[in-house]
Amino acid sequence: MKKDAPPRWDRRMQQRLARGEAAALGELYDRFASLVHGLAHRVLGDERAADGITREVFTHVWEHPDAYDPKQGPLRSWVAGLTHRLAVQRLRATETAALTRGDGASTEELERKVHRASVAARADYIVHSMPTPLRAALELAYFQRRDYRQTAADLGVTEDEARRRLRLGLQLLSTAHDAGKPPGYGGAA
Repeated sequence: MKKDAPPRWDRRMQQRLARGEAAALGELYDRFASLVHGLAHRVLGDERAADGITREVFTHVWEHPDAYDPKQGPLRSWVAGLTHRLAVQRLRATETAALTRGDGASTEELERKVHRASVAARADYIVHSMPTPLRAALELAYFQRRDYRQTAADLGVTEDEARRRLRLGLQLLSTAHDAGKPPGYGGAA
């Protein structure tokens, strides 16, 4: 199999959805609903709005199965990207309506809020998508406040391996902040 070939499951799922197989949508929902809802909730901070985005995402996938191209990357990433885009659109619309009514803050504050929500959602996605060994090392270091030596002992790996896993995990997480900065965003919070 070529290195850049999309995973077999992703290709088959896209084909099944394109044929209109309702069972394929159910399988896709079972696999990705918690991811979609979690990302939407992280961006919007509202359970009901996250439920709405979840419905919107799966409706979009059902109505536009050819929008996903397996050659462009994993289906999971495409679904996460669609979720993020729709959730940010909803957040912007909600906050813009509040601005119009005079209930909200300035446009700059709106953009900062959208950016913070985007970074948080992307970080969540990165953590849940990273390989288990990296995620386990980060969880020990962050949640249980283990240093690299303790992490190595807990995981049964060498100290060098623990440092490598922590470094790689943190490098992946650092990319969350750089994605989707609004134009002219200086990073001030």
